[in-house]
Amino acid sequence: MRKISEAKLQAERERLELMKEYEYTYAASGVICGIDEAGRGPLAGPVVAGAVILPEDCEILFLNDSKKLSEKRREELFVEIQEKAIAWNVGIVGPDVIDEINILQATYEAMRQAIAGLSVQPDLLLNDAVTIPGVAINQVPIIKGDAKSVSIAAASILAKVTRDHMMVEYDKLFPEYGFAKHKGYGTAVHTAALREYGPCPIHRRSFIGKILGT
Repeated sequence: MRKISEAKLQAERERLELMKEYEYTYAASGVICGIDEAGRGPLAGPVVAGAVILPEDCEILFLNDSKKLSEKRREELFVEIQEKAIAWNVGIVGPDVIDEINILQATYEAMRQAIAGLSVQPDLLLNDAVTIPGVAINQVPIIKGDAKSVSIAAASILAKVTRDHMMVEYDKLFPEYGFAKHKGYGTAVHTAALREYGPCPIHRRSFIGKILGT
């Protein structure tokens, strides 16, 4: 961990304490699991969901909504979360299924996969904004939960970094699209490449019709 001053360390611990509000509120419910996803908006690649169960006394400095963190910080936290979590898992649903059942249903499916693969059965799910259908576990949807709950923040980082790693690998297979840089989102560079080369196997056909004029 990078060295920080005592004042900054104290401020960070106070911030994290506020992010444990929901964990403290629902502590009597039993084992709490945070759930979040990455990749609902891109034109290409999978949607990935993370599920994380953290110990009650767990301290992971700088844990936050993955979108508020630098890539380097996310990578560091990705490793630390896996080391400190009681249990964690990710669920992955590819573009073919996204096209078949739509992105919302694919997101739910990725979340169900992530939960089903946990080595410890949770008693309560803290979800970022959604209620997952088809799950027989009590759920608490929290708007902007990835910035309000340490469990959801941890899940958001696992989902985001897992997906980013996959998109870097896809970039090696399909280098003309620049997936390593934009991770499949609809940047100007990506849409220009899409118009020039057409879709590749990981593009979501249901997302790109307007860009291609089809």
